[in-house]
Amino acid sequence: MNINIRGDKIEVTDSIKKYVGEKLERLNKYFEDASKVDAHIIIRARNGEQIIEVTVPTSRYTLRAEEKHSDLYAAIDLVVDVLERQIRKNKTRLNKRRDAADVVFSFIPEEDEEYVETNQIVKRKNVENKPMNEEEAILQMELLDHDFFLYNDVDQGCFAVIYKRKDGNYGIIYSK
Repeated sequence: MNINIRGDKIEVTDSIKKYVGEKLERLNKYFEDASKVDAHIIIRARNGEQIIEVTVPTSRYTLRAEEKHSDLYAAIDLVVDVLERQIRKNKTRLNKRRDAADVVFSFIPEEDEEYVETNQIVKRKNVENKPMNEEEAILQMELLDHDFFLYNDVDQGCFAVIYKRKDGNYGIIYSK
């Protein structure tokens, strides 16, 4: 795996690079040719916490995880565990997309009870989408106590999703 590490307000030392490399080697077994896979890592320090963000783009999907911890090495351990769990949990869905051909699952037992797929659609909802602006959408989202809200953006003339970010701010995704 080709690793690209960048520090944001933190110096990335050789020992950090070595530790990240050793930990990310655990993911190599999931890829047919790990030498063709890139991993982009950003390490930040904010408010006494060490934050590591790992993005692994492949030909058909992108793995991404972000973890925070007061100890950088613990955060690295956590983020690699999350990435491995994502691959194992979504094994069935990824196998259906064999045209991707990046991932190999032959060594993961089918009856691995820890990773039995339990995610399924249990509710469908039709919503009335009246045109509104961003402020109205934020108000509606807060009134419903949701983390996101789909609305018809009157200013952009398209559907949009407004969501609450981890930092407490808001983000918007437009569909054009």
